[in-house]
Amino acid sequence: MPNLFSRPLDALRMLLPPRFRADVPVVPVVRLSGAIGVAAPLRPGLMLATVSRALERAFATRNARAVALIINSPGGSPSQSHLLFMRIRQLAEEKNLPVLAFIEDVGASGGYMLACAADEIYCDRFSIVGSIGVVGATFGFTELMQKLGIERRVYTSGDRKVMLDPFLPEKPDDVKRITAIQKEIHQDFIDLVKVRRGARLTGADETLFSGEFWTAQRAIELGLADHVGDLRSTLRERFGDKVRTPLISVERGLFGRARPGVGIEALTAKAGLADDVIAALETRALWSRYGL
Repeated sequence: MPNLFSRPLDALRMLLPPRFRADVPVVPVVRLSGAIGVAAPLRPGLMLATVSRALERAFATRNARAVALIINSPGGSPSQSHLLFMRIRQLAEEKNLPVLAFIEDVGASGGYMLACAADEIYCDRFSIVGSIGVVGATFGFTELMQKLGIERRVYTSGDRKVMLDPFLPEKPDDVKRITAIQKEIHQDFIDLVKVRRGARLTGADETLFSGEFWTAQRAIELGLADHVGDLRSTLRERFGDKVRTPLISVERGLFGRARPGVGIEALTAKAGLADDVIAALETRALWSRYGL
């Protein structure tokens, strides 16, 4: 008796749009592009507050077989990198879905941390991968202030409150303190990579975690990435030619700005043109480290 209805049901199923058919595999795609945590009203960076909704929508997609991440980031804030990493892993475990990362131009520093949230990492043959380290930079203006006759007046409660103030002479103790913090963050980054990449890592620690970066083939040899491949070809090979790959975009508001999530309204409300200029310079400096 069931065979009498199977063919008509199959015919009706074929008439449904692909997005409603359980037999059509779906791999939603989330693009994570740009510097991480560099935020200003006109230049929102990758942050949990701006990306979380897109991630949640991707992992909640009907008939999803996996979630793909397109990563193109030179890094940025360690905290925001880790928050995004953790959210991706939480969703992957909740939905029991594999995650595939596809690095485009750069997956370096915090951008590589995002890639580590995936179960497999694919690269273009010319991708830049790695830079597992921590960097901090500032300026010193003390001599310029003296020439201009400017006097710096600072009133604080707390001996370390003006540590590394660019308008005051640098103190060896302050440098020692900030480098100690950087070493702590660097070690946490190393531990994260070792947990996620495990036995696939083949390079020595002194090489892998020196802050150096490589093109795709060398990164694969070191175990930092798995394959050379593009998103379309890879997903078709794994899930068939009919696989759907809907792009789950970060929501955009007026003038193309990323629509804010929880906690970002206060951040953007107080910023102005100066913040946009500084953010642009910081972002440009991050990309230029990789020749881009």
